[in-house]
Amino acid sequence: MSNKKLAILGIIAVFMVIWAVVQTRIANKPGTTSGIPAYLIQGLETRDIGGITVRAGEDETTLKQQGGRFVVSNKDNYPAETKQINDLITKCLDIQTTQFITERKENHESLGLTEDKARNVVKFFKSDDSLLTGVIIGNSREAGQGSYVRLATSDKVYVAPDVPWISSGAISYIDQKLVTAERTNIESVTIISPQGQYTLKKKDDSDSFMLENIPAGKKLKDNDIKSVATALTDLRFTDVKKKPAEANELAFDRQYVCRMTDWTIYTINIAKQDDKAYITCRADFTDKRPTGVEKTESEEELKIKEAKLLADDKVKQFNARNQGWIYEIADWKAQNLTKKLSDLLEDEPKNVIPSEVEGPAQQQTEQPAEEKPPAAAETNEPNAVMPEL
Repeated sequence: MSNKKLAILGIIAVFMVIWAVVQTRIANKPGTTSGIPAYLIQGLETRDIGGITVRAGEDETTLKQQGGRFVVSNKDNYPAETKQINDLITKCLDIQTTQFITERKENHESLGLTEDKARNVVKFFKSDDSLLTGVIIGNSREAGQGSYVRLATSDKVYVAPDVPWISSGAISYIDQKLVTAERTNIESVTIISPQGQYTLKKKDDSDSFMLENIPAGKKLKDNDIKSVATALTDLRFTDVKKKPAEANELAFDRQYVCRMTDWTIYTINIAKQDDKAYITCRADFTDKRPTGVEKTESEEELKIKEAKLLADDKVKQFNARNQGWIYEIADWKAQNLTKKLSDLLEDEPKNVIPSEVEGPAQQQTEQPAEEKPPAAAETNEPNAVMPEL
């Protein structure tokens, strides 16, 4: 082989090495901006979703399709809130990318895009547990706005200018409201404990409550009365678990009974253990469910029938949802449900009669009798008559 051919081959070899180095560097550096945003997830049929996992670090929530709705597997398959599930899916589908970064898998860790390093990992599964797609959100970009993202089914990394905040906590996908009783509809509340019971009743034509047979010398603390009487206007729980088939170690030895004006009674059973409060709850419809409509019934009678039907349906739905579950509630809320009668009372202020009190000022205004001037001198009338001597 001639020297000329050897030189040409040498030049080609050097060029190939340079080209390889350039390609490596390009793969490890941000690409150019396309200028046209594109959705990260494309073509997902939401009706095909049979399960979802949401993860952040060690915290992971599993949501499963069950009986036509999602349940939270981490919470004994407690029903998930449909709105929260829809919001989660929408957040993932709305992620848009503007820049391709790399498709080298070895770069994922430094970009926070491995599943153990990622800020969020959301995966969507079919009913047979096979992976549909998913979103992995990594580190924020070192320079400029945006975060690194990729599909769970792909190694390609992109920059997303805006990424949503996604909660990985199981309780975030549950409706934590238990009872939202209207204050104006509360008729009375009764607190029952091993120490006894008492009842607070709504005053006629008033928004305040009273206690019958208040001990002599005592009066009610208005703020505490209000807190107890309205405890069910916004009763929420902080955690939930399945009620065991057999009796457990929790002693539900206290009750809070709220009677409403719509023929409904809510009964909350309370247990305390290790500085935590747990409750079970049920509702009862105290009237008979109306049946049929008579032609002779007035419009007012028909409205009452309708109200009773709605109240009875509400009770049935409440019990169907909450039967078999134990809820944990905040300690301050438990205190309002179990407050002792003595905590609602305070001493009446003692009335002081001013005329019965002799103070220093009163004593100073009195003058001794011998120092008083003669009677004639006490009058300024010109025709005053001097007494006879």
